[in-house]
Amino acid sequence: MGLLKRVLTAVVLIPIVLALVLRAPVAVLALFAALVALLAVQELLKLSEAYGIRALHGPTYIFVGLFFVFLAISPASKPLLTTAIFVYTVGFAAAIAPFVFLTAAMRRVNLSTAFPAALVSAFAFGYIALPLGCLVQIREQWSGAFLVLYLLLLVWAGDIFAYFVGRTLGRHLMSPRISPKKTCEGALASLVASLVVGMLLYNYAQPISTALLNLHLIQRRDGYFALQKPPLWPTLLLSAGINIAAQLGDLVESLIKRGAGVKDSGTLLPGHGGMLDRIDALLFAAPLLWYYAAWRVLQ
Repeated sequence: MGLLKRVLTAVVLIPIVLALVLRAPVAVLALFAALVALLAVQELLKLSEAYGIRALHGPTYIFVGLFFVFLAISPASKPLLTTAIFVYTVGFAAAIAPFVFLTAAMRRVNLSTAFPAALVSAFAFGYIALPLGCLVQIREQWSGAFLVLYLLLLVWAGDIFAYFVGRTLGRHLMSPRISPKKTCEGALASLVASLVVGMLLYNYAQPISTALLNLHLIQRRDGYFALQKPPLWPTLLLSAGINIAAQLGDLVESLIKRGAGVKDSGTLLPGHGGMLDRIDALLFAAPLLWYYAAWRVLQ
């Protein structure tokens, strides 16, 4: 029954996510990312209560929301300009976040709760909002929609193969204290799946982009129409790095949940748990792909 719910939820959500990633204007994608971020932040702040922390809900939601509003209204222009604006925005927001939350916590009657509350709010912003902001900014790069599609397919393939291979063939536990069901066999299958998907996307990038363009799912700037492909090995290294980052993201969220004594971060998505459960891998993988895309712009 749990597997059926998991599959049905994926069948409903995946087309919506792909439509937003491929076709929606960047401003719409930013606002959707804001909704996802706010739901995940709410779950994280709820988890923090199990650690004895009374979180700053209102100030955290406002700060995260304003961050994505700024991303939505930022002028879309050349990739170099949008990358520079994003870097300055992220740097400024990350620098002032601790001071904003500490200032908000000054109103607490019990001042011993102020610092932990501000700490978890600043962590929530850096852990959830900034990586999802990276995802939005990738979409603004040349081949942006294709790059985001590449990221999602790699993460989804790794997750699916880790789940099924781990359940059927898994014998050696990878991190029993943090995630009792994750196995080394599942982790290896996840890595292999991501490498295969990455290689297939590399080989068929232009036909896939052409098909998406003919279906009016992307604009030409969002497809992969490079006249000359880079060598295969950097793509395989990037695919491996994204997979490893995604698996670490999954483990980090498991660590937070294990410390809080819960199985899932929430119940929003049947068969998957909460929103944070669904995006945990992307939170580590998206910044890595963003760094690659930004580095490519600077070349």
